[in-house]
Amino acid sequence: MRSLAMLRPVKSILYSVALLLLGNGLLNTLLTLRGTSEGFSTTLLGMVMSGYFVGFICGTWVSGRLIRRMGHIRTFGFCASICATMALLHLVFVNPWVWLPLRIVYGLSFITLITVIESWLNSQAASHERGRIFAIYMVVNLGALAVAQQLLRLSSPQGFLLFVVIAILICWALLPITLTRRVQPNISDRPKSSLRALLGFAPLAVASAALSGLAMGAFWSMTPVYATLLGFDIGGVGLVMSAAIVGGALLQLPIGRFSDRHDRPLVMIWVVLGAAVLAAAMPFAPSQEVLLGLYFLWGGLAFSLYPLAVAQLIDQLHPDEIVAGSADMLVMHGAGCAVAPLAAGALMHAVGGHGLPLYIASVFILLGGYALYRRRRVRALKTHTAHFEPMVQSSTEALSMMFDDVQPDLFDDPSFYEAQERKRLASLLREG
Repeated sequence: MRSLAMLRPVKSILYSVALLLLGNGLLNTLLTLRGTSEGFSTTLLGMVMSGYFVGFICGTWVSGRLIRRMGHIRTFGFCASICATMALLHLVFVNPWVWLPLRIVYGLSFITLITVIESWLNSQAASHERGRIFAIYMVVNLGALAVAQQLLRLSSPQGFLLFVVIAILICWALLPITLTRRVQPNISDRPKSSLRALLGFAPLAVASAALSGLAMGAFWSMTPVYATLLGFDIGGVGLVMSAAIVGGALLQLPIGRFSDRHDRPLVMIWVVLGAAVLAAAMPFAPSQEVLLGLYFLWGGLAFSLYPLAVAQLIDQLHPDEIVAGSADMLVMHGAGCAVAPLAAGALMHAVGGHGLPLYIASVFILLGGYALYRRRRVRALKTHTAHFEPMVQSSTEALSMMFDDVQPDLFDDPSFYEAQERKRLASLLREG
């Protein structure tokens, strides 16, 4: 009963985000499958799919200004209309050079929708409940993405029905949030960038965010192509995607909690190398069932890397730097996602479908090697442990919700600041 009472102020928001992510998750996979059936090369497909992440990054700067100008509900209606229109225009103009700007506009509009939802969610949740509500929000997020892959079974990607379903789901997402009588919140300014400072004292966290983006962007964009080349039917492609997403949903939390109690950089090394081994084993899977199992385990490890990187960063930040630093991590992850489809698509074009898992394995080996190098060169003093929070790429508003309720307990002690300064000084001395 207490959980139901906690969710009552935010249930309409959760309904909206579930419908929105059902449509978005279906569209991302559908476009890859439709492009493949239309004969687009993997290089062209990679270029098209990178457009979404380019728009996503641009939207992180635009969304706040748009919401402050128009208000939450009008902005949500405006951007949802654009997203539904963009989804249908992919069906009208089946051309990669038209799809690219459509994906950019869609990505910019979609991150604005997510910013509206997360800022509203943040304002409606009581401060002592934000951590639990954020966890429920992530469950809804990943659950909707997993279910969306199964909607591929409704019709063939060559038809029009799935595009219509996507537009309907996005339009339906308008209904719960526009019917609410809750007061619209104020949206905070985008945190000032601190990327240069982060690179100075937390290079491993920044590198982990960027390189995990290089891997995950390739997964989201090119895995449907890879599964199709391996002989999976449309339903099978959905199973492959769902297996990785469900693995990420189920294994993130135990991996993260383990990292809270142990040496987090060492846990990151084992996770990234494990993900690399699993990716490298995919071309040698003897059956489709074994490949599904590999994707489930790989998803559990790979989906954990970005939140592990964020937790690693928070281990080294002052409280007033957390949201700004995490926002820069979000941008770095998005930049990696934007480059990934291009790089993975070009490699698949050169060496064939198995170029995708080999590309992902190479990215993770590079990250694992750098993590080992950093660990041998500098061992930072450990003054506290941030709590791991399962997450996917989101907006800066979610970052405020994640950390607002944990900061006071952790940082009220003045000795924390002294310990942080000693830690940074020790790291500089060791590097020098």
